[in-house]
Amino acid sequence: MRRGGRRAVWVAVVAVLAVGVVTWLVWPSAPQVRAQNQMITVVDGPRDDRRVTLDTSFFPPAGGGRAPVVLLAHGFGGSKQSVRQSALRLAQDGYAVLTWSARGFGRSSGEIALNSPDYEVKDVRQLVDWVAKRPEVRLDAAGDPRVGIAGGSYGGAIALMAAAHDPRIDAIVPQITWYDLADALFPNATGQGPGSGVFKRMWAGLFFSRGGPSAGPGGLAALGGGSGATDGGDDSDSDSDDGGGGGAARPGTTRPLTAQEVRCGRFLPEICEMYQGIAESGRATPEAVETLRRSSPVSVAGRIRIPTLLLQGRRDSLFTLGQADANARAVAATGAPVEVAWFDGGHDGGNGEVDWLHDRTLGWFDRHLRKTGAGQDGGERGAFTVTRDGGRDPGTRRPVQLHAVARDYPGLSGSDRVSVPLTGPDQPVANPPGGSPASISAVPGFGALGGAVSISADMAGQSATFDSAPLTAPLQVTGSSTVRVRVTSPPGSPPDPSPDSSPGSPGDATTGAGNTGNTGNGAGGEVTLFAKLYDVAGATQAPILPEGLAAPVRITLGADGSGEATVTLPAIDHGFDVGHRLRVAFTTTDLGYSTPAAPAVHTVGLVSPSVTVPTHTALRTPSSGPAWWIWALPPAALVVATILLLAGRRRAADEHDPELASVPLRISGLTKAYRNGELAVNDLSFTVEQGQVLGLLGPNGAGKTTTLRMLMGLIRPDGGEVRIFGHRVAPGAPVLSRLGSFVEGPGFLPHLNGRDNLELYWKATGRPAEDARFAEALEIAGLGKALDRAVRTYSQGMRQRLAIAQAMLGLPDLLVLDEPTNGLDPPQIREMREVLIRYAQGGRTVIVSSHLLAEVEQSCSHVVVMHRGRLVTAGTVSELLDSRAPVDGSGTRLEDVFLDLIGEKA
Repeated sequence: MRRGGRRAVWVAVVAVLAVGVVTWLVWPSAPQVRAQNQMITVVDGPRDDRRVTLDTSFFPPAGGGRAPVVLLAHGFGGSKQSVRQSALRLAQDGYAVLTWSARGFGRSSGEIALNSPDYEVKDVRQLVDWVAKRPEVRLDAAGDPRVGIAGGSYGGAIALMAAAHDPRIDAIVPQITWYDLADALFPNATGQGPGSGVFKRMWAGLFFSRGGPSAGPGGLAALGGGSGATDGGDDSDSDSDDGGGGGAARPGTTRPLTAQEVRCGRFLPEICEMYQGIAESGRATPEAVETLRRSSPVSVAGRIRIPTLLLQGRRDSLFTLGQADANARAVAATGAPVEVAWFDGGHDGGNGEVDWLHDRTLGWFDRHLRKTGAGQDGGERGAFTVTRDGGRDPGTRRPVQLHAVARDYPGLSGSDRVSVPLTGPDQPVANPPGGSPASISAVPGFGALGGAVSISADMAGQSATFDSAPLTAPLQVTGSSTVRVRVTSPPGSPPDPSPDSSPGSPGDATTGAGNTGNTGNGAGGEVTLFAKLYDVAGATQAPILPEGLAAPVRITLGADGSGEATVTLPAIDHGFDVGHRLRVAFTTTDLGYSTPAAPAVHTVGLVSPSVTVPTHTALRTPSSGPAWWIWALPPAALVVATILLLAGRRRAADEHDPELASVPLRISGLTKAYRNGELAVNDLSFTVEQGQVLGLLGPNGAGKTTTLRMLMGLIRPDGGEVRIFGHRVAPGAPVLSRLGSFVEGPGFLPHLNGRDNLELYWKATGRPAEDARFAEALEIAGLGKALDRAVRTYSQGMRQRLAIAQAMLGLPDLLVLDEPTNGLDPPQIREMREVLIRYAQGGRTVIVSSHLLAEVEQSCSHVVVMHRGRLVTAGTVSELLDSRAPVDGSGTRLEDVFLDLIGEKA
């Protein structure tokens, strides 16, 4: 019978493999797409007198015929190669695609003008002219192609700017980009604008260096589109290029760089001079603000009137969610369709969700270019989508992203506002000499290196903190919170340097160089602070700064040396668990910003002792339908079952033995061998009666865990049998419902709390909720309020206690525990001992596998000793202790007996 069963298994395996091979052979493969590379000459400049050659690649639609065209723009410091893989995917989906290296990047000539209407915007208009002449492109009218633009960061901004200046563009998908470049580089969370903003010097420096002479494919890629916005890769169809900002010298040349090229790279001279000035002074001049805004959608408000899908990364300290919100409000004001998605990515790293972003982009273009209804946008139908942490997949252990969807986009204020009281006195904070050491919120350009670990740190003496009480209910914050702060500088402080002082003047006092005018001491001065909203779990865990975001604030002091301001904290989507606290912190320094160099002390307090947080309860995570292969599983299982049936395989009968109906466990001749033939369990036999607490003992490798796994029906024995209450044990045997177990460590869903994990486990058994006896199990766990916290916050001991409570759900007649005291402290071990003894006294049976022989001696009534897979002895604890004569008049310990039995000297 066994030989025939194995033959049937092999027949089934071969049949399944054959079906798989045939399916793979007949399954349609993705159509081949080959790029057509060409140099396109355009004319731009304020007077239309600049000739620039753009390096481009055109991808015809894979299906042939005429199709809408997508212009795919790269991020800052990238080139057409950066978006090649995305272009291939869109072409395989039936779109014509044009990619190009913007002026000043890759093999294209010209100089970088930051998406100026006089330069890059005019270039894109002429690229639209070029695709309108292609026979593969669908036209709405002569010279008017059906065209969309997508791109990340720098490429996202050109999509917005081109849409405002060229009415032929039909739909756009900008990613992780800006609305106001001046505000992005000189933010001020008081809302006073970039003129009084705090210079984002590290991001600005990285931005400028990516257009410099040494940028290349090995440099920082953060500005090239960030996580999820672009992709890399090369192909034999394309000429190689420098892939980055490139030097000012043409690729392939060997002449030395000039002094101007070293200083300015491939930037326009006026852009270079602007950066040099603001980098030195740390202050935004009116001319710089005007230049940066001219390259920003803020300058064309009301002129973008086409369907716009804004994909913004939650992990982005360069272009925050507030930039996407401003773009969304500007487009929505025209009446055009606009949707917003906050995904797990951005310039500071994250998952990136490349496939999901592609599906959303494709779905948007299908809806508004192909006019095919909903399109393939991942199933979501709503104006607002937020990616949230769904824990880890139990099979792959990979992070799971869930997409919460709402029909309406509420903006950063949310649909509701909740006021959370804060406590904390007015506190002195110091600005250190030279602004160093600086507190850290995020490290620009290197945020992805931290992974899921927070790298935020506030220096001692530089921060004032205000905490809420522990939350009594979960709080999901979605948007920007607000808090009102007061700052006071002590009397007699030295006067501030004037904001108009020239760099290097006697009043110069900022980190880096130059004068920001924010050294902030005394009447009429300014104070620079950085506001943060922390999630504080408890004393044993470091506070979490969601996405590593801080809000820079510059507050002007009045004649009395004090100033007040309403501070808008960074927009986030973060869940605060029960028992956690909200903490608002104000620091005097931040690694990514230009801060005062002169030492100073300020006093920080709250005008109103509360923080107002936004919520959006309409966000819901839709239930996703099963994948196609899940639907294929039942027919496949039916085929396999038919093959097994025809082969004559019969499932072994339960074979109940009525004489053993009252015996919790009998093991007879149990044998299990490893693949190499070595016996893990060798002809093991013993019986456990009702009311016993039995200790299963043996050194490592004795076969204890293998025995327990066979007892639980997890693996099949090679010989012998296990009977529970007279029923033979096999995988899925109904009698296993009378057994509760905890073997080889706990396994819980980390994003759920302890109570939800227990309830989910019991639901999976399919048994009535009233049979679970939750009250008894929760009392055994002894976790108190921790039951309502996420399991990922539990210590090892807390997880162990929760696992034991799970094993005791339903108060099973036979309880099997493997090392139940791991992670427990001595008082908890004593409590566990008493629980097990009481459990057995109620007529139930407990089997414990443990290495703590002293604990087994106190808690167990019987023991079974194994060694090298065989039974050494079995009996009561007292019998084993009496079997060994005392030595030197001392009492006999179970440890001594055990070592004698396995051949080790005590």
